Amino acid sequence: MTKPVRIRDIAEVCGVSVGAVSRALKGQPGLREDTRQRIISVAEQQGYDFSRLRSDKIKRVLFLLHRQHNISYALPFYSQLLLGIEDQCRDHGIALSFLSIGPGDAANEQVMLHQPDALICAGFFEPELLGLLQQMKLPLVLVDLWAPGLPCVNPDNTQGGYLATRHLIEQGRCRIAFLASTLSHYSIRQREKGYRQALYEARLLMPPEYEAIAPPLLDTEQSLIEAINELLNLPEPPDAIFAYNDAAALVVLRVCAQRGLRVPEDIALVGFDDIDAAGWSLPPLSTIAINKQQLGREALNLLLEEKQEGNLLLPVQLIVRASSAVKASTSDTGNDITDSLVVRN
Repeated sequence: MTKPVRIRDIAEVCGVSVGAVSRALKGQPGLREDTRQRIISVAEQQGYDFSRLRSDKIKRVLFLLHRQHNISYALPFYSQLLLGIEDQCRDHGIALSFLSIGPGDAANEQVMLHQPDALICAGFFEPELLGLLQQMKLPLVLVDLWAPGLPCVNPDNTQGGYLATRHLIEQGRCRIAFLASTLSHYSIRQREKGYRQALYEARLLMPPEYEAIAPPLLDTEQSLIEAINELLNLPEPPDAIFAYNDAAALVVLRVCAQRGLRVPEDIALVGFDDIDAAGWSLPPLSTIAINKQQLGREALNLLLEEKQEGNLLLPVQLIVRASSAVKASTSDTGNDITDSLVVRN
């Protein structure tokens, strides 16, 4: 049987103290970054079992959100998710902290200021940045994101895109556009997949310009406005739009109002996420509802269960409001009509 590699063995090879090796492997402060990386590299080469560093109980969790997100724009969704994580942390006696991070940041240094025992990454992260976080050898769970070999929890985005588009088709709409800020985010790609699935089943073929991807501007809202105006300026503009999230759908409502277009009479609209503002808009916004706090609770559960991989899908629900149904009974009240609740395994 191969003798297990000890911290003392690594210290001898690197010419440093046992304490320095322990700090490096646990990601604790007090070392130069080049020293830390050299120790980790030697540990990996010698086959050190990093799982031995795990304590019996996670005491500190760091919630990470990508700096690319316009934080104020994203908060209506991610704040509810964060509350779900915090609620579950409270039940387990775990301290929770928050960090916004980007690829240009010193990821290791920024993360280790919080001295976490585990990480939860929410929303879009580049593979390169995820790779840097994985090198820290901390338990890591993704939420609203997928990457091979990592545990994650997501709403059933494909089913949500399908439900939204099928609803528009059932309302008699035949020129249905899809609006997105980008297709680089896993969740948005899955929603677009559901959109295409519903069109395929209905034997509807949309022109390529009906897939409106916002130009890569620093101001997300302005880039969405440009994409929406391009759609509405087409010789044959869409009679319905499925927007990748509610924040984008609310921008569509504003642009339509400025152009004198009536929603839903001239153009029907469905969003995604069911943020609070979706029910307050004029007209109230049809959307795909996600249990955002449940997403957060399940993310922490994956950490506590020490899941190594797999994608846990949570069900979504179509909420029909006045933005997509001219004759909807909710057009005056803004109350919800529950269309369906679907669970995909």
